[in-house]
Amino acid sequence: MRKRRDFLKTAGAATAGAVAATTLSAPNVIAQSKKTIKWRLQTYAGPALAEHVIKPSIDQFNKVANGEMVIELYFADQLVPTGELFRAMQRGTIDAVQSDDDSIAAPVDVSVFGGYFPFATRYSLDVPVLFSQYGLNEIWQEAYGEVENVTWLSAGAWDPCHFNTKDPIRSLADLKGKRVFTFPTAGKFLSRFGVVPVTLPWEDIEVAVQTGELDGIAWSGITEDYTVGWADVTDYFLTNNISGAWIGSYFANEERWNALPDHLKELFKLCMDSSHYYRQYWYWGGEAHLRTKGKKLKLTSIPDEEWATVEAEAKKFWEEIAATSPRAAKVVQIFKDYNEVMSKAGRPYRYG
Repeated sequence: MRKRRDFLKTAGAATAGAVAATTLSAPNVIAQSKKTIKWRLQTYAGPALAEHVIKPSIDQFNKVANGEMVIELYFADQLVPTGELFRAMQRGTIDAVQSDDDSIAAPVDVSVFGGYFPFATRYSLDVPVLFSQYGLNEIWQEAYGEVENVTWLSAGAWDPCHFNTKDPIRSLADLKGKRVFTFPTAGKFLSRFGVVPVTLPWEDIEVAVQTGELDGIAWSGITEDYTVGWADVTDYFLTNNISGAWIGSYFANEERWNALPDHLKELFKLCMDSSHYYRQYWYWGGEAHLRTKGKKLKLTSIPDEEWATVEAEAKKFWEEIAATSPRAAKVVQIFKDYNEVMSKAGRPYRYG
């Protein structure tokens, strides 16, 4: 924590100078005459991954805001441990967050659906459709409307959830006893198959695999494995996944959000949409390219008939989550209805 406090002091001083320089050099007279709004946003992602999942959109925002507002971007655990992000944002220690609800321990009953809810989605496009056309936007707004001083802003899709491991996984029996870094709800589900979920700071994962503290990771698809360096410390990639897309969101401190002028709110919304769009093709293309062209990870698979038992167990898991609250039951029913529509629609929406 001492390191974080020192970092905040030096980062704040450095940024203040940079912002001052930006303001003085801005050609817009109106921007020069107003105090620059400054936000600190922390993402769940480490530096290499953040280069894709958020940094381009924040750079766009800072450029187009033209000195009226500057967002300082911080990476996983840089200012606040990921598990404490929600409370820190609520207190105003930081202004905004990009993460899944599950990892930041959001105190709402829908938090279990953020991250990887087992088999709720098959493709990344499922996420925006569920939120925009099947009512999840309204449900998330309702849930976070009951929480003091936090505004939920937008959800989007990331990559599917696969295993990358030191040893090959070719059957469910191979998962037993494996110590795996994963998300809270995904870990709870995977423990039914003998997986031992492990929680560590994101930046420690690579070393933990090298030292044997971890046997593998169930946190991403193959694109992230290569991007963040995990493909350098593991040997195998399991093609079966427990979810087709991670559900992540943007959040903001409510007071800071409400204080923004409307045009900056709209600009931030446009930049969130830009981030969501970029990830759609970056992951989709990356997953296929690295499965077929990547040289670092050997592909393994669990037979379909055996993996079907995992999917069947997920249905039981859904019912258990549905029983936790009326709103959770409503979300589970939406997942059921949506997947039924996709199955009936057939190709290319669902295969088999």
